[in-house]
Amino acid sequence: MNSVSVVTGAAGGMGIACAHRFAALGDTVVLTDLDQPSTNALAAELAAGGAEVVALPSDITDPAAAATIAEEVQRRGRLRAVAHTAGLSLTMAEWDRVLSVNLTGTVLLLDALEPLVTDGTTAVCVASQAAHLIPVTDPDIVAVLDHPLSDDFLARAAEVGIVDSGTAYALSKWQVLRLVIRRAPAWGSRGGRIVSLSPGIIDTPMGRRELDQQPLMASIVEATPLDRVGHADEIASVIEFLCSPAASFITGTDLLVDGGSTEQLKSQIDQLMTADDR
Repeated sequence: MNSVSVVTGAAGGMGIACAHRFAALGDTVVLTDLDQPSTNALAAELAAGGAEVVALPSDITDPAAAATIAEEVQRRGRLRAVAHTAGLSLTMAEWDRVLSVNLTGTVLLLDALEPLVTDGTTAVCVASQAAHLIPVTDPDIVAVLDHPLSDDFLARAAEVGIVDSGTAYALSKWQVLRLVIRRAPAWGSRGGRIVSLSPGIIDTPMGRRELDQQPLMASIVEATPLDRVGHADEIASVIEFLCSPAASFITGTDLLVDGGSTEQLKSQIDQLMTADDR
């Protein structure tokens, strides 16, 4: 039976890199992204190289789109890997759209694909180092984030103060970390694994946009021990590893792929807090 890989956010830098790696492994690759021309162009490029590719331009927040992805996978073969790279950064949309894409879309996708999980299936959900830097202690916020499919999700999010894109971005990615922890037992009972991956600043169109528009981003690069931004294929290589038998005992956890910047930033924050307490 054919092995099938799913790449969401296939028109973005990380999605493109993952699609090339999965195609090189001989998988049938199901691509999905809201950007139809770019998704179709990537599919044509991969097909020209001999890969079997399906392009499904769609909005990840649409339940029907998630169902269509699952139906296509089931029709094509056995689900082997999912690279869920679809997401919006804080400068790309208003807070409600950021929450919907990054969190609601993730839940819809995982719900649709979970019945297809078999021995060796792995999903990697791209989160963010921001998820490791935001303190979440308010139980009311946690309660809202725990129910992203509720009809009043966005109204409740506004009530607890999630009304700016930066907060929505960090909290949505924080919840992705929790999602994979919670779903690991169900995936494991089917022989599958699910993990999250938190990139630092990556040289993609989205990453460059943030560097251009957010002064804080430059300080993150400065705090990176490797003294540079990451590259999309460096993320894709880790996703390929996580979806391989070499990572067969890794599930229900998050992997930081950030050049070491997150721990450096935490140290700086701790030092500032200590200084303020004096």
